[in-house]
Amino acid sequence: MTPRMLLADPNVPGLADFGKDPLWITIIKALFIFVFLMLGVVFGVWTERKLISRMQHRYGPNRAGKFGLLQSIADAIKMGLKEDILPRTVDKVIYLLAPIVIAVPAFLSFSIIPFGPMVSMFGVRTPLQLTDLPVAVLLVLAMASIGVYGIVLAGWGSRSPYAMLGGLRSTAQVISYEIAMGLSFVAVFLFAGTLSTSEIVAKQASGGSFALGGLDIPLPSWYAVLLIPSFLIYVITMLGETNRVPFDLPEGEGELVGGFHTEYSSSLKFAMFQLGEYINVFTVSALCITLFLGGWHAPWPISLWDGANVGWWPMLWFFVKLVLLFGFFVWVRASLPRIRYDQLMAFGWKVLIPLNLAWILLVASVRALNLAGAQRTMVLVIAAVVVVGCLAIYFRFDTVNQRRREAQEERVREEYERLGEEPTAGGFPVPALDLPHYHGVNGRKEVPSGTN
Repeated sequence: MTPRMLLADPNVPGLADFGKDPLWITIIKALFIFVFLMLGVVFGVWTERKLISRMQHRYGPNRAGKFGLLQSIADAIKMGLKEDILPRTVDKVIYLLAPIVIAVPAFLSFSIIPFGPMVSMFGVRTPLQLTDLPVAVLLVLAMASIGVYGIVLAGWGSRSPYAMLGGLRSTAQVISYEIAMGLSFVAVFLFAGTLSTSEIVAKQASGGSFALGGLDIPLPSWYAVLLIPSFLIYVITMLGETNRVPFDLPEGEGELVGGFHTEYSSSLKFAMFQLGEYINVFTVSALCITLFLGGWHAPWPISLWDGANVGWWPMLWFFVKLVLLFGFFVWVRASLPRIRYDQLMAFGWKVLIPLNLAWILLVASVRALNLAGAQRTMVLVIAAVVVVGCLAIYFRFDTVNQRRREAQEERVREEYERLGEEPTAGGFPVPALDLPHYHGVNGRKEVPSGTN
């Protein structure tokens, strides 16, 4: 079955199936998404605390309710009822607006995520998706861009140097990693031929084939296999986009106390920051499932069952994939340390973005070669010239940077020679340690004078 035939399947929704629901069906879907995300945050916090505790040989929450399941609910009630402290120097309007700006776009992003195929809901045939657009994927990027305004406003409105630095860090980080994230989608758009999330999921039900030299080469159905560089780059960028470890520099407690939410007490406003962060984690995970992991389609070998992708069963496969991706976020947090800020920016601009551009060029060349009547020789020559040019520019700039580093090291060495000091410990002078001296035949310890 080809992807074009799949779009004609009455069980697989397309763009034409949206905008026809009665108002009460739309309200039910919106309420379901809201309740799903709220419960997901509550149990996501509990799951993260439990998993990290087990990884660190601890028990985690185990007092409030069975297995500590009520701990997150107790924390939410505490933050809702706790006294809200408002610092004197803050800009009140911006200070109060920032948590709302973070939380609201996070909810809106989930409106274009497909949970399943066409189903019958109270006698009405409707897709398990709130809405869809011809440019639905761009809506998520737009909402993520608006969400960062909340972080910037929180830093600006707090009138605190730590919060301000956290907001500025987040701005630079989102710009860097959102570019790489957007570029990782381009290869998917080239293969799917659409930006609609429902149709991208439909295209992954059958991978189709690629004509090469008179042979039809079968392609895998999930874009995570077919476009594995785009998938890996997106997995990295979704960690940076959500400010999660190892890219949680905007709220690094080691140097910024709490980052952009330093001046927010553990009250309802602080809870909204946490709510927005966890919903953003669910959103980027759901988008990863939609674009790369087949969406609501059942994985192999469950897909061999004829009823696996019909009715309400696909919601289960979608939920299982979402739980596994959330577990990946927790695993990374428990395993990797926070990197330095210069390493974060260099990795985004010097590694992810150039790799993305080279991969897009390769994918576009393959798609051009597969078009009927395409001048394959010309396409290959242009692609080769561009690749060689990119490599030449990279090595040229790398040589310049290497010479600059060598010149800086030479200046540091000359400065040490002028001062009469020897560079140690990686080029930095280390003062002598005032420790007790051991000497004598029996290793008797001599305590310096003036010590007890």
